[in-house]
Amino acid sequence: MSKRQYCSICHYPQSACVCHAIRPLQVHTNVVVMQHPSEVNHAKNTVRLMRLVMPQLQVFVGETAEDFADLQAYLAQANKPIYLVYPSDTSQTVAQANAPVDAIIILLDGTWRKVYRLLQSNPWLAKYPALHLEVNHESQYIIRKAKRSDSLSTLEATALVLTALDSRVDTTPLFAAFEAMVQHRLQAMPIEVKARYDYQDK
Repeated sequence: MSKRQYCSICHYPQSACVCHAIRPLQVHTNVVVMQHPSEVNHAKNTVRLMRLVMPQLQVFVGETAEDFADLQAYLAQANKPIYLVYPSDTSQTVAQANAPVDAIIILLDGTWRKVYRLLQSNPWLAKYPALHLEVNHESQYIIRKAKRSDSLSTLEATALVLTALDSRVDTTPLFAAFEAMVQHRLQAMPIEVKARYDYQDK
Protein backbone atom coordinates (compact mmCIF):
# COMPACT_ATOMS: atom_id res chain seq x y z
CA MET A 1 0.00 0.00 0.00
CA SER A 2 1.42 3.37 -1.02
CA LYS A 3 1.92 6.01 1.62
CA ARG A 4 -0.58 8.86 1.48
CA GLN A 5 0.91 12.00 -0.06
CA TYR A 6 0.31 15.37 1.59
CA CYS A 7 0.39 18.87 0.12
CA SER A 8 3.48 20.69 1.36
CA ILE A 9 1.55 23.97 1.65
CA CYS A 10 -1.86 23.22 3.18
CA HIS A 11 -0.77 19.89 4.69
CA TYR A 12 -3.99 18.16 3.66
CA PRO A 13 -3.81 14.93 1.64
CA GLN A 14 -3.08 15.80 -1.99
CA SER A 15 -6.44 14.36 -2.98
CA ALA A 16 -8.10 16.87 -0.63
CA CYS A 17 -5.78 19.85 -1.17
CA VAL A 18 -7.52 23.16 -0.45
CA CYS A 19 -4.82 25.49 -1.81
CA HIS A 20 -7.01 26.52 -4.73
CA ALA A 21 -9.51 27.99 -2.25
CA ILE A 22 -7.01 29.84 -0.04
CA ARG A 23 -7.02 33.63 -0.20
CA PRO A 24 -5.29 35.54 2.64
CA LEU A 25 -7.47 37.68 4.89
CA GLN A 26 -6.02 40.61 6.81
CA VAL A 27 -8.04 42.04 9.68
CA HIS A 28 -7.45 44.68 12.36
CA THR A 29 -8.74 42.39 15.10
CA ASN A 30 -6.23 40.23 16.98
CA VAL A 31 -7.64 36.71 16.89
CA VAL A 32 -6.34 34.24 19.48
CA VAL A 33 -7.38 30.59 19.70
CA MET A 34 -6.96 28.45 22.81
CA GLN A 35 -7.02 24.95 21.37
CA HIS A 36 -7.64 21.72 23.27
CA PRO A 37 -4.86 19.21 22.46
CA SER A 38 -7.36 16.68 21.12
CA GLU A 39 -8.21 19.06 18.27
CA VAL A 40 -4.69 19.60 16.95
CA ASN A 41 -4.61 16.55 14.70
CA HIS A 42 -8.34 16.21 14.18
CA ALA A 43 -8.91 15.88 10.44
CA LYS A 44 -12.04 18.05 10.54
CA ASN A 45 -10.66 20.83 12.71
CA THR A 46 -11.22 24.26 11.17
CA VAL A 47 -8.35 26.06 12.93
CA ARG A 48 -6.05 24.47 10.34
CA LEU A 49 -7.97 26.35 7.66
CA MET A 50 -7.95 29.56 9.67
CA ARG A 51 -4.17 29.46 9.88
CA LEU A 52 -3.95 29.22 6.09
CA VAL A 53 -6.32 32.13 5.51
CA MET A 54 -5.25 34.33 8.45
CA PRO A 55 -1.43 34.32 8.77
CA GLN A 56 -1.64 36.60 11.81
CA LEU A 57 -3.77 34.12 13.77
CA GLN A 58 -2.28 33.08 17.11
CA VAL A 59 -2.96 29.55 18.35
CA PHE A 60 -2.03 28.31 21.83
CA VAL A 61 -2.50 24.62 22.61
CA GLY A 62 -3.05 23.26 26.10
CA GLU A 63 -5.43 22.53 28.95
CA THR A 64 -4.13 24.07 32.17
CA ALA A 65 -3.17 27.60 33.16
CA GLU A 66 0.48 26.52 33.05
CA ASP A 67 0.05 25.44 29.43
CA PHE A 68 -1.10 28.95 28.56
CA ALA A 69 1.64 30.86 30.40
CA ASP A 70 2.89 32.42 27.16
CA LEU A 71 -0.61 33.54 26.24
CA GLN A 72 -1.15 35.08 29.67
CA ALA A 73 2.13 36.98 29.33
CA TYR A 74 1.11 38.25 25.89
CA LEU A 75 -2.28 39.44 27.14
CA ALA A 76 -0.76 41.06 30.24
CA GLN A 77 1.35 43.41 28.11
CA ALA A 78 -1.35 44.12 25.54
CA ASN A 79 -2.75 47.65 25.44
CA LYS A 80 -5.99 46.72 23.71
CA PRO A 81 -9.38 45.59 25.04
CA ILE A 82 -9.57 41.81 25.42
CA TYR A 83 -12.73 39.73 25.07
CA LEU A 84 -13.51 36.05 25.53
CA VAL A 85 -15.98 34.63 23.01
CA TYR A 86 -18.14 32.36 25.15
CA PRO A 87 -21.86 32.50 26.01
CA SER A 88 -22.64 33.03 29.69
CA ASP A 89 -25.11 34.75 32.00
CA THR A 90 -23.03 37.91 31.82
CA SER A 91 -21.90 37.81 28.18
CA GLN A 92 -22.91 40.54 25.74
CA THR A 93 -23.13 40.92 22.01
CA VAL A 94 -20.37 42.84 20.27
CA ALA A 95 -22.71 45.81 19.90
CA GLN A 96 -23.75 45.77 23.55
CA ALA A 97 -20.10 45.64 24.64
CA ASN A 98 -19.20 48.37 22.16
CA ALA A 99 -16.10 46.35 21.34
CA PRO A 100 -13.61 48.13 19.06
CA VAL A 101 -12.37 46.69 15.78
CA ASP A 102 -8.78 46.42 17.01
CA ALA A 103 -9.70 44.38 20.09
CA ILE A 104 -8.15 41.05 21.03
CA ILE A 105 -10.68 38.22 20.90
CA ILE A 106 -10.08 34.80 22.45
CA LEU A 107 -11.87 31.74 21.10
CA LEU A 108 -11.84 28.28 22.67
CA ASP A 109 -11.45 25.40 20.22
CA GLY A 110 -12.88 21.98 21.03
CA THR A 111 -16.14 20.17 21.67
CA TRP A 112 -18.56 21.88 24.06
CA ARG A 113 -17.48 19.51 26.83
CA LYS A 114 -13.78 20.13 26.28
CA VAL A 115 -14.25 23.86 25.89
CA TYR A 116 -16.09 23.95 29.21
CA ARG A 117 -13.21 22.02 30.75
CA LEU A 118 -10.76 24.53 29.29
CA LEU A 119 -12.74 27.33 30.86
CA GLN A 120 -12.85 25.65 34.27
CA SER A 121 -9.12 24.92 34.18
CA ASN A 122 -8.28 28.53 33.36
CA PRO A 123 -10.09 30.75 35.88
CA TRP A 124 -7.89 33.68 34.82
CA LEU A 125 -10.14 34.01 31.75
CA ALA A 126 -12.95 35.26 34.01
CA LYS A 127 -11.32 38.70 34.24
CA TYR A 128 -12.09 39.36 30.58
CA PRO A 129 -15.59 40.41 29.47
CA ALA A 130 -17.40 37.69 27.52
CA LEU A 131 -19.08 38.01 24.14
CA HIS A 132 -21.79 35.79 22.73
CA LEU A 133 -22.76 35.45 19.10
CA GLU A 134 -26.09 36.24 17.52
CA VAL A 135 -26.59 32.99 15.63
CA ASN A 136 -29.41 33.25 13.11
CA HIS A 137 -28.72 30.10 11.13
CA GLU A 138 -27.49 26.56 11.64
CA SER A 139 -23.84 25.69 11.23
CA GLN A 140 -22.72 24.64 7.77
CA TYR A 141 -20.27 22.28 9.42
CA ILE A 142 -22.38 19.31 8.37
CA ILE A 143 -19.49 16.82 8.42
CA ARG A 144 -19.12 17.08 12.18
CA LYS A 145 -22.07 16.51 14.47
CA ALA A 146 -22.78 18.60 17.56
CA LYS A 147 -25.36 18.12 20.29
CA ARG A 148 -26.29 21.81 20.51
CA SER A 149 -28.32 23.47 17.76
CA ASP A 150 -26.36 26.72 18.17
CA SER A 151 -23.00 25.02 17.74
CA LEU A 152 -20.64 26.59 15.24
CA SER A 153 -17.19 25.62 14.11
CA THR A 154 -14.41 27.84 15.40
CA LEU A 155 -14.00 29.22 11.88
CA GLU A 156 -17.68 30.14 11.63
CA ALA A 157 -17.65 31.73 15.09
CA THR A 158 -14.58 33.77 14.18
CA ALA A 159 -16.20 35.00 10.97
CA LEU A 160 -19.32 36.08 12.87
CA VAL A 161 -17.31 38.00 15.46
CA LEU A 162 -15.17 39.72 12.83
CA THR A 163 -18.28 40.80 10.92
CA ALA A 164 -19.95 42.04 14.10
CA LEU A 165 -16.85 44.07 14.93
CA ASP A 166 -16.58 45.55 11.45
CA SER A 167 -19.35 45.13 8.88
CA ARG A 168 -16.88 46.05 6.12
CA VAL A 169 -14.79 42.92 6.69
CA ASP A 170 -15.14 40.41 3.87
CA THR A 171 -14.97 36.96 5.48
CA THR A 172 -15.46 35.22 2.14
CA PRO A 173 -11.90 33.79 2.22
CA LEU A 174 -12.67 31.92 5.45
CA PHE A 175 -15.85 30.39 4.06
CA ALA A 176 -14.26 29.55 0.70
CA ALA A 177 -11.61 27.46 2.43
CA PHE A 178 -14.24 25.98 4.74
CA GLU A 179 -16.51 24.98 1.85
CA ALA A 180 -13.59 23.40 -0.04
CA MET A 181 -12.70 21.24 2.96
CA VAL A 182 -16.30 20.23 3.63
CA GLN A 183 -16.94 19.28 0.01
CA HIS A 184 -13.75 17.21 -0.20
CA ARG A 185 -14.84 15.31 2.92
CA LEU A 186 -18.35 14.74 1.64
CA GLN A 187 -17.25 13.55 -1.78
CA ALA A 188 -14.90 11.03 -0.19
CA MET A 189 -17.68 9.51 1.93
CA PRO A 190 -19.56 6.38 0.91
CA ILE A 191 -23.24 7.04 0.16
CA GLU A 192 -24.42 5.34 3.34
CA VAL A 193 -22.11 7.52 5.43
CA LYS A 194 -23.27 10.72 3.71
CA ALA A 195 -26.80 9.78 4.74
CA ARG A 196 -25.84 10.09 8.39
CA TYR A 197 -24.99 13.74 7.78
CA ASP A 198 -28.29 14.51 6.06
CA TYR A 199 -26.39 15.12 2.86
CA GLN A 200 -27.61 14.42 -0.67
CA ASP A 201 -25.76 14.88 -3.92
CA LYS A 202 -27.22 17.69 -5.97
